[in-house]
Amino acid sequence: MDFLKELGIEQENSGAYNGEWLTCSGELLESVNPATGEVIAAVRQASLAEYEACLGAAQEAFLRWRATPAPARGEIVRKAGNAIRDKKDALGRLITLEMGKILQEGWGEVQEAIDIADFAVGQSRMLYGLSMHSERPGHAMREQWHPLGTVGCITAFNFPMAVWAWNSMLALICGDPILWKPSSETPLCAIGLTNAVRGVFEAEGFGALIPLVVGPPGSIGQTMLEDPRLPLVSFTGSSAVGRKVAATVAGRFGRSILELGGNNAVVLMEDADLDMAIPAIVFGSVGTAGQRCTSTRRILVHEAIRANVEERLVRAYEQVPIGDPSDPKTLCGPLINPKAIASMQKALERAKELGGEVLCGGGTLDGQGNFVKPAIVRAQNEWDVVQEETFAPILYTVGFRDVEDAIAKHNAVPQGLSSSMFTLNMRDAERFLSAAGSDCGIANVNIGTSGAEIGGAFGGEKETGGGRESGSDAWKAYMRRQTNTVNWSTDMPLAQGIQFG
Repeated sequence: MDFLKELGIEQENSGAYNGEWLTCSGELLESVNPATGEVIAAVRQASLAEYEACLGAAQEAFLRWRATPAPARGEIVRKAGNAIRDKKDALGRLITLEMGKILQEGWGEVQEAIDIADFAVGQSRMLYGLSMHSERPGHAMREQWHPLGTVGCITAFNFPMAVWAWNSMLALICGDPILWKPSSETPLCAIGLTNAVRGVFEAEGFGALIPLVVGPPGSIGQTMLEDPRLPLVSFTGSSAVGRKVAATVAGRFGRSILELGGNNAVVLMEDADLDMAIPAIVFGSVGTAGQRCTSTRRILVHEAIRANVEERLVRAYEQVPIGDPSDPKTLCGPLINPKAIASMQKALERAKELGGEVLCGGGTLDGQGNFVKPAIVRAQNEWDVVQEETFAPILYTVGFRDVEDAIAKHNAVPQGLSSSMFTLNMRDAERFLSAAGSDCGIANVNIGTSGAEIGGAFGGEKETGGGRESGSDAWKAYMRRQTNTVNWSTDMPLAQGIQFG
């Protein structure tokens, strides 16, 4: 495959980069194509010795990088974004090969990385602080932001490139190196993306700003969580693991950005435009084979239109082409591994035990690969299986009576990432977006739950973790705040009018 050569992927690859590719001493990790079960290539994983070499180099580079003016840092990030743009086709195809997304989604993910680089370039000139009036005469007060230090970034398989870019492009313009530990399911994506941009940083003498460490979660990942040299760790994964991440990092007074589970719902009011809603629901639930954190997992539908909605969704699901994700006609690729298939089947069995009716799908496809048929299940919102996130294409339909019932059921799950309401009623729409409406970090009207733009801060509440990445003022997480007071008078007054001495 020519695109593998273009990205420097070999049959056996190093799993550690710190400005140069290191000779690793860890076990061999094979990367498997989820569509065929075939081994693509192997990666020699990093040991703790290589981890130390990578973090040590990043720490040295930080001392020089933090002294580089932010707009100059932005210029290097601009070049990195262009390097990704030059390799967009190859990088997108690599995502499709190793993760299983269809080509359109693979290219779309790479475009996210390009977009956040463009965003970060502008942000590099807008790391604004504040000026404040002092209560003491002859004094000036201001607030400014400084680089934080080396950032740890632990990413999941489902967005093997974009999430690193969300974190790294902002961290870099803020003056921070970023140490990346990718998912063991998608190490080649991390190697390919590192190869795409490393020339930019190496040319400036800053290759160590983007160290990569491929290694087991139990050794490399745990070490990152416990390492006081990483003042911030960004983690994307399940809520169960995120709870341990939060406790470990907080235990050493570090910061964490947590992007965890979602149980995202679309609310269909009685007046919903179904010609818009049905395609949005199908993409949200079937796209990436239900393996997005923003995947649509619940449909809360007004009882007056429930039968019609379910009938239309079943017809749409029956038309979804499932198969080879590199085929332009395919809309649903494979799950990441056999464990994901087992998890889906377990959830479906539990739903049926509780009285759920499987309206369509749920089975597996014959032949190689981790292919399943996306399922629609009539369910009750309070069932344990509906309350949990199953990382697979299962869509639960739940009825409601009125807008109060809809919002109550919408919020009655532990997760709080993305949400959507389809309605033509302004009052219902604004209520959904109000403080008494959706309790999610993302709330949409007349669009689906998937497909966040980089301009807005991405993240959620409750068991989703509360973290924010990407746009808006998410850059502040990668910096430390400092309040300054300057006395330019000849007196020494104390605050609050205190007299001393």
